[in-house]
Amino acid sequence: MAKRDYYEVLGVERNANEEAIKKAYRKLAMQYHPDRNKGDKTAEEKFKEVGEAYAVLSDSDKRARYDRFGHAATGPGAGAGAPGTFEFDLSDALRQFMEGGLFGDFFGGLRSEPRGPTRTRGGDLQISMKLTLEEIATGVTKKIKVHRYQSCEECGGSGAKRGTSRTTCSTCRGSGQVRQVSRSILGQFINITTCPQCQGQGTIAKDPCPACRGEGRVRGESVVTVEIPAGVATGNYIQMRGHGNAGPHGGPAGDLIVVIEEKEHAYFTRRGNDILYEIILSIPQAVLGDEVEVPTLTGRARLHIEPGTPPGRILRMRGRGLKQLNGHSTGDQLVEINLYVPERLTAHEKRLFEELKQSESLKPKTDQKSFFGKVKDSFNA
Repeated sequence: MAKRDYYEVLGVERNANEEAIKKAYRKLAMQYHPDRNKGDKTAEEKFKEVGEAYAVLSDSDKRARYDRFGHAATGPGAGAGAPGTFEFDLSDALRQFMEGGLFGDFFGGLRSEPRGPTRTRGGDLQISMKLTLEEIATGVTKKIKVHRYQSCEECGGSGAKRGTSRTTCSTCRGSGQVRQVSRSILGQFINITTCPQCQGQGTIAKDPCPACRGEGRVRGESVVTVEIPAGVATGNYIQMRGHGNAGPHGGPAGDLIVVIEEKEHAYFTRRGNDILYEIILSIPQAVLGDEVEVPTLTGRARLHIEPGTPPGRILRMRGRGLKQLNGHSTGDQLVEINLYVPERLTAHEKRLFEELKQSESLKPKTDQKSFFGKVKDSFNA
């Protein structure tokens, strides 16, 4: 059976550089490797074919002769134009695979060196903290009770009975890891896993502490002080390192994650660093103007209402909002104007409004004829 062109086998151009050829080979060799295609003869042939192509094209001298003479260059009479008798079997392909630097990629680094004993880290804890807008505006210090695993005071966290000490694990001999040796067509492989006897600690407590039953930690409660900066918002969190659960057998503690939750305010609505407050004015106040008192995050303040202020207008009280988190700017308090329309009037009040109703200066300036003309035209369209 005629051999395919080596460049075609690897799917590269004839002017491809060394890196492109190697990249193409790595991809195809990983795809057709026999261990990934058990019993698939077609894949095995493909694996041998790409290995043969790479063996020639990765060698500058062989590639130069192949470019000149084609497959005839791979025979004993290379360069003489004699028919090629180059044989490349599965063992050659497997050897080529290992020499190509794909061993670690294919087997996921199973030959990695041992890292030595490890101490298990304690788990993280997460709690929610509800804050008022007033607390968010200035920042606040909170003390909270946290239920968590704490280092055992009886054994100092070692897990060994008072007066005794931990001893070297006989299974892993203190390394915290065990090796499993296996063999395959490619040779011997070493798989390194955490020691099941000491859980990677490298030592064990032959006489466990009765207080913690050898774990080195017990359930407890402690008070933690949390500093909340000004300007936080719902979803922000504070990570307090080392305030989570203590690790077993003296392992490092996890973290405490404090998640901020903003309480709903009685009359303020937050918009970023601004706060919105709705004020309801009487009709005379809106028409004549007034001086009114409004609440703020730090107390109360006077607000001037200009004569003729319409409903829907928003007045800005600069610097009365929230501080920017980790910044220097401060938001504003926005005051939205609304009108109070009484449902019941006394006879005297009705007469006053009837008189005002007849006043030309109080009538809307809308061109009603033009407006109704447009409405009529829209219905006729």
